[in-house]
Amino acid sequence: MSRFTGKKAVVTGGTHGMGLGIVRALAAGGAEVVLTGRDERKVEQARDQLNIPGVHVVRSDATSAADIDALGGFVAETLGRVDAVFVNHGVAEFQTLGELTADSFDKQFAVNTKGAVFTVKRLAPLLRDGGSVTFTTVANDRIFPGLSGYSGSKEALHAIAKVLAAEFLPRRIRVNSVAPGYIKTPSMGVPGLSDAERAAFEAEGDQTPLGRLGSIEEVAAAALFLGFDATYTTAAELAVDGGFAQGIA
Repeated sequence: MSRFTGKKAVVTGGTHGMGLGIVRALAAGGAEVVLTGRDERKVEQARDQLNIPGVHVVRSDATSAADIDALGGFVAETLGRVDAVFVNHGVAEFQTLGELTADSFDKQFAVNTKGAVFTVKRLAPLLRDGGSVTFTTVANDRIFPGLSGYSGSKEALHAIAKVLAAEFLPRRIRVNSVAPGYIKTPSMGVPGLSDAERAAFEAEGDQTPLGRLGSIEEVAAAALFLGFDATYTTAAELAVDGGFAQGIA
């Protein structure tokens, strides 16, 4: 029997990068998975790449109340119950204070914070007692210029995760966060990076205490540990950052 045989999960933002890594690991372990993505092109690519039984790809925008509601209906019809929800979707825009716009600020909070919370709210009735919610946040202890909107929205989500952990205690649903640092993904976490910006990102990753960028597979392993194996852990954040946020030498 495979590790996740009989398990059912939802992964938002699962069409690329770290989310796709979580989906692949779940599918390889025998789970049935509903995954979402906002970009139609990436949704179609994921359908082509993940054309295997038990993997269901849905276009859904976390900023749309109608889409969130429709996602809940689809999950109820397709999976029935859910063992684990992985809230992975997010958006980041680099803008210093002088460049920051209200639209950009609102967009990042709408996607990263509000969209995450209301997705969990819609799926909560479908979560089995004793299940789990795992948020993807960010290595929170380091400050980066130009990321006030992104960092603020993810810090808010980290705080909300602890509140939800308390609220879900009567149902024994665990709520935790995985916090990636420098991870090698196609977009490096920020769409539209120039070659120079990508090189700078990779160079900074080389300065982590472990001396390298992390991999998508390493983030997925940590998320799945929190989602399924860490059965006595809730309201916790697991950094997957090569020791970067901890500031060790």
